[in-house]
Order: sequence, then C-alpha cells, then structure tokens
Amino acid sequence: MHVVAEVSVIPIGVGVHLSEYVAECQRVLQAAGLKIELHANGTNVEGDWDAVMGAVRRCHERLHEMGAVRLVTNMKIATRTDREQGLDDVVQRVRQRMS
Repeated sequence: MHVVAEVSVIPIGVGVHLSEYVAECQRVLQAAGLKIELHANGTNVEGDWDAVMGAVRRCHERLHEMGAVRLVTNMKIATRTDREQGLDDVVQRVRQRMS
C-alpha cells in the first residue's frame, strides 16, 4: 500500500538543540529510498507502507543508539484506494486552485 505521511520524531531530555537527531533521521529515511521533504516541524514521507514504517522504526533505533533515552513520534498517515497520490500531487492541486 502506498502512503504519504508526516513524521516528527522528538527526542526528550537531550536539550534544546535537536538538529543532529533530525539530520540522522533524515539520513535513515534517505537510505530507505523514500521520497522525503523536510519542513520546519517534521518531514513529509512518501513510499510503500512497510518501507515507511520500517524507516520510522530505524529512526527510533538509531536515535536511541545516539543516546536519546526517550522518543515521541507524531505521525499523520494518508492512503487512497482509488489511485496512487504522491506529495507533489497534493501540493500541486492546492496551488492550481489558488491561481
């Protein structure tokens, strides 16, 4: 099943500077071959359901290895059965309606 998801993995108790953890999670998502778009409050991810969920799990494993004892992940997941829709499709359709 194809999925478009917004993912935010938040390390707790590591201080206020989180960029090293965000960068590591981005590397994990890229290595999984997923389409990703980083934004200010998380990452949009597109790919096969199992690949996305597996990559989020690997983000958790990797950040724990880096010393983050506690992680909280927020996800929004979108799927469709009528057609495959990607990140670009969603944004493009809204922009068309705005013009």
